[in-house]
Amino acid sequence: MTLNSMTGFARVDGTATGLTWFWELRSVNGKGLDIRTRLPAGADALEPHIRKAISGTLKRGNCSVTLAVKRDARGASITLNEPLLHELVEIGARASAIAKTPEPSIEALLAIRGVIDFSEGDDASDGYEAHRPALMTSFADLVTQVMEARRAEGERLHTALTKQIDTIDALIDQLDQAPGRSIERIREKFLVRVERLMADHDVIDANRIQQEVVLLATKADIEEELARLVSHVAAARKLLGSDEPVGRQLDFLSQEFNREANTVCSKSHDEEVTQIGLQLKTVIDQFREQVQNIE
Repeated sequence: MTLNSMTGFARVDGTATGLTWFWELRSVNGKGLDIRTRLPAGADALEPHIRKAISGTLKRGNCSVTLAVKRDARGASITLNEPLLHELVEIGARASAIAKTPEPSIEALLAIRGVIDFSEGDDASDGYEAHRPALMTSFADLVTQVMEARRAEGERLHTALTKQIDTIDALIDQLDQAPGRSIERIREKFLVRVERLMADHDVIDANRIQQEVVLLATKADIEEELARLVSHVAAARKLLGSDEPVGRQLDFLSQEFNREANTVCSKSHDEEVTQIGLQLKTVIDQFREQVQNIE
């Protein structure tokens, strides 16, 4: 049995000649497999390899990939955007005159984005290509760690979902055994209501009473709903024991569970049956909420 969650996170650090980096991969719930990347300038060529590595392992989930890189400072250059700095000095002087405040400091001006450019050189993309084997080996370790995190969370979810299915199964059995479903109990309740309505009036014909009781019993009959619920329980147990991604199937099954529980509650004319039906709906809602995390 393998049940995987869609939630996981991992970080992996790496180093090579002249380069240090860290990868981060965060995975959360998603209808399909959606991969988004945040890569340094010049590292775009890594994206196809990233997508291939993830799609070969994960089947569903919204995945966010981040790569942060620090190069050896040797060979890097710092340039000053003089036209932008001149313009900022003039703007700062005018603004200070209007507001009657001191002009901005040089530190504040140099901190503005674009005034100073730190360049790693024109061969940045070549550098990533040269380090691609090391980077992707590191990334493979990252995907493995996320997969392990998703599997560990999947084991917890498997335990919770199995308990919920056991509870649903027990509630179905309670519905099946509920005394309020019997035609005798329906007849008793109907006669009590008839007696209240008739008071001192003539007694209603016995045949008419029997017809009304049969009609009520037919409307309140939930045998088909119980049979489908039992079938859904068996299907859920089978899916929970599968080695394939079953999140979508379990989500659909939870909707079918809810449909039958709603019908049971709408048909009920007995307080006990209604209460059991409401308990059933509550557990089914909890089941469906957990299922949203399954791959």
